[in-house]
Amino acid sequence: MAEAESLETAAEHERILREIESTDTACIGPTLRSVYDGEEHGRFMEKLETRIRNHDREIEKMCNFHYQGFVDSITELLKVRGEAQKLKNQVTDTNRKLQHEGKELVIAMEELKQCRLQQRNISATVDKLMLCLPVLEMYSKLRDQMKTKRHYPALKTLEHLEHTYLPQVSHYRFCKVMVDNIPKLREEIKDVSMSDLKDFLESIRKHSDKIGETAMKQVAQWQFSKKYQSYPEKEPKLETLFSIVPGAQDLVDFSPVYRCLHIYSVLGARETFENYYRKQRRKQARLVLQPPSNMHETLDGYRKYFNQIVGFFVVEDHILHTTQGLVNRAYIDELWEMALSKTIAALRTHSSYCSDPNLVLDLKNLIVLFADTLQVYGFPVNQLFDMLLEIRDQYSETLLKKWAGIFRNILDSDNYSPIPVTSEEMYKKVVGQFPFQDTELEKQPFPKKFPFSEFVPKVYNQIKEFIYACLKFSEDLHLSSTEVDDMIRKSTNLLLTRTLSNSLQNVIKRKNIGLTELVQIIINTTHLEKSCKYLEEFITNITNVLPETVHTTKLYGTTTFKDARHAAEEEIYTNLNQKIDQFLQLADYDWMTGDLGNKASDYLIDLIAFLRSTFAVFTHLPGKVAQTACMSACKHLATSLMQLLLEAEVRQLTLGALQQFNLDVRECEQFARSGPVPGFQEDTLQLAFIDLRQLLDLFIQWDWSTYLADYGQPNCKYLRVNPVTALTLLEKMKDTSRKNNMFAQFRKNERDKQKLIDTVAKQLRGLISSHHS
Repeated sequence: MAEAESLETAAEHERILREIESTDTACIGPTLRSVYDGEEHGRFMEKLETRIRNHDREIEKMCNFHYQGFVDSITELLKVRGEAQKLKNQVTDTNRKLQHEGKELVIAMEELKQCRLQQRNISATVDKLMLCLPVLEMYSKLRDQMKTKRHYPALKTLEHLEHTYLPQVSHYRFCKVMVDNIPKLREEIKDVSMSDLKDFLESIRKHSDKIGETAMKQVAQWQFSKKYQSYPEKEPKLETLFSIVPGAQDLVDFSPVYRCLHIYSVLGARETFENYYRKQRRKQARLVLQPPSNMHETLDGYRKYFNQIVGFFVVEDHILHTTQGLVNRAYIDELWEMALSKTIAALRTHSSYCSDPNLVLDLKNLIVLFADTLQVYGFPVNQLFDMLLEIRDQYSETLLKKWAGIFRNILDSDNYSPIPVTSEEMYKKVVGQFPFQDTELEKQPFPKKFPFSEFVPKVYNQIKEFIYACLKFSEDLHLSSTEVDDMIRKSTNLLLTRTLSNSLQNVIKRKNIGLTELVQIIINTTHLEKSCKYLEEFITNITNVLPETVHTTKLYGTTTFKDARHAAEEEIYTNLNQKIDQFLQLADYDWMTGDLGNKASDYLIDLIAFLRSTFAVFTHLPGKVAQTACMSACKHLATSLMQLLLEAEVRQLTLGALQQFNLDVRECEQFARSGPVPGFQEDTLQLAFIDLRQLLDLFIQWDWSTYLADYGQPNCKYLRVNPVTALTLLEKMKDTSRKNNMFAQFRKNERDKQKLIDTVAKQLRGLISSHHS
């Protein structure tokens, strides 16, 4: 670099020297000035001196050639030299003066030069700044928009910046930075808007419960206004109601969705956004549709579950109607189908744990409101109402369980005594609770008694309460009157034929139940049976479905009460027989006695006294029941006495023992003849002891000839004596004769008697064998 400058300087000096040599003396000033303007005037002076020496040599040569001319020239030159020296001094002095005088001017000119340069630079800078300023302003606006989260306007600003402003100043370095930054800014806007969307999704997940609660309250208010509006023509429309009550969607700011949708649409990524939104909402739907494990424990558990589901679909419905295609009907229908199946499955599972009918009823009302709310928003809910019919069956089962406890308490707490009344007010109170009419009883003075006990009006009223409970469930299910009537009748039939029937049977079969209680149960069930027609009328009145309507279910209460009454009757018969057996266990016969008794056994006298007092209580029973009970007791007593006489443990007996036994049987026959229960014809009741009577007469009278001669004839005296029975008893007497009479072979009468017994026994065996053959 230095060499190049040196060559340029040398060439310049050479040029100046040539000008000095060839230029007129008067015009040499500018040439000399260029020497002083340069920076290498010292070197120039050296070159000038060198050139002078060269010329001096040339002059010397020429002088040598032209000496005289040289001398003349020298002379002239000496003169010129002096003049040149003067000129040099003048030039030097002039230059000094000029330098002194022009110093300030040079400084001023330099300053002017700098000012003009600055002015030019400033002007250029202003021009460039005017060109760049809109870009910078636009970029600043973009940053402000992003800072204030106005992402969609920011995206528009970014588009203007990229396509309109930046191309005008693209050669600037800061523009290149901006251009490189634009994709990052777009991604930042996408990320920020997506972050806002995520916040929105999290917000609506938290607010779904409140949104659903608000929506369900709106529908509940609307239904209430419909149900209790005095003037139907003034009934508010649903749209009007929702315009008055703040919409559920007002609880959430949906702007992040709209912004994000616009941004992704502008960026050409709408499909990506739609897929993301739907995917996230599907995930949220699955979470919303997952019921808590303890949901069945309280109604609030179900309410929160329903609120979240309603809130979810209210949001989706709002998105459907306020965006163009973010969600569509097919997507909503798909979500609803999933929600419907999962909701129904959850309700089936959790409601099955519920044993409280009040909770089931509240749940039903909640499900109806849930279904009606979603129906308002356009979702099909028929499956929910179908499921409510399933829950109705469960509700009926919980009611039956509840009423089983109610009936059990009523029956357990009853005193099984006729209801006493001491005043007209008390009488009317009972008649008001139970449909009963008895002219004879009305005429009687106070105090008096109803024939039934307390459990009759209580049971009757509880049946009505059960019917009311069934009716409550059928409300708002959009069922016809016939369907409601059929549901109530079927449930009531289950209550009567299963629940009440089981309760009555349990009481009847209860240990230690007394005959008095059994008698009262028969009387009570008779009156309850008569009240069934009033229950039919009661159902008809509340459903407005006439009993004559086709396919109307009839109440089976009559059958229930008849079965209970028959069970009570059977229990009376069994109870009587057990009492008889208890008395017979006290029997203590001396089968080997030789004494002849003169009165019946004590145990039997007590037994007959018990029977008399018992049958005295049967006066309020239907006649056939009392007669059957009495006949059953006598037959059982006769059979038990026969078994007592013939049992294997009694191996020997004497005629004296038979005489005592005969006295006891006569006491039984006397009881039968006394007519303990009215209604028997003549000696019908005595026929219960006919087998014993004929057997005892045969042995006591020792009338074997008649028995053997007449056996098999229709009118024989001992028709009821079975030869096997006679032989069994005879064997016991024969053994007694042999074992107890040691010297019987020495006594002719005893020997004859023994022979007679053997002969009779032989003939009896013949009868038995011929009979069997």
